Amino acid sequence: MRALVVVGLLAVVALVFVVVAVVRDSQGNAVDAKSCPDGWPLADLRLREQKDVKINVYNATDQPGRAGDVADDFRNRKFQVKKVGNAPKAVDDVAVLRYGPKGVGSAQLLQAYFLSNATPAYDAKRKDDTVDVVLGSRFQQLATTTEVNQALGDLGAPDLPTGTCPMPVDK
Repeated sequence: MRALVVVGLLAVVALVFVVVAVVRDSQGNAVDAKSCPDGWPLADLRLREQKDVKINVYNATDQPGRAGDVADDFRNRKFQVKKVGNAPKAVDDVAVLRYGPKGVGSAQLLQAYFLSNATPAYDAKRKDDTVDVVLGSRFQQLATTTEVNQALGDLGAPDLPTGTCPMPVDK
């Protein structure tokens, strides 16, 4: 008899959890590309593999050659480094990640390499899928593979930037 009471109680608790999860589902009001307002860009939310991510690395510190060293580190991690140079003005953060709608998922991956301490700088008018990594004065080093994997788990899926619609998965 006790076993039936315990099983019944567990079933009721499980049912309550399911109802709460369905009621609080945040995807119920998600926008799809077909119902996207005219003029809104489609954001690519896919987390890409390192080999598919294009980046530019810029030094915004007072340490000469910092961008080249970090670019080499990113190349060793299989990223496609396109440009390396100096930023026009100093940055007082760990890093700034500048990207457009096609680089949302790539920026999320890069955010993990800075342990979520990089400042995102979304630009809706940007047309390419390259992410600019601007190294700031608080930058010390990129995260290890284990730290990146943990940070990706903590970050979760990329958020859809305001004024965009999700890109269809088949594109």
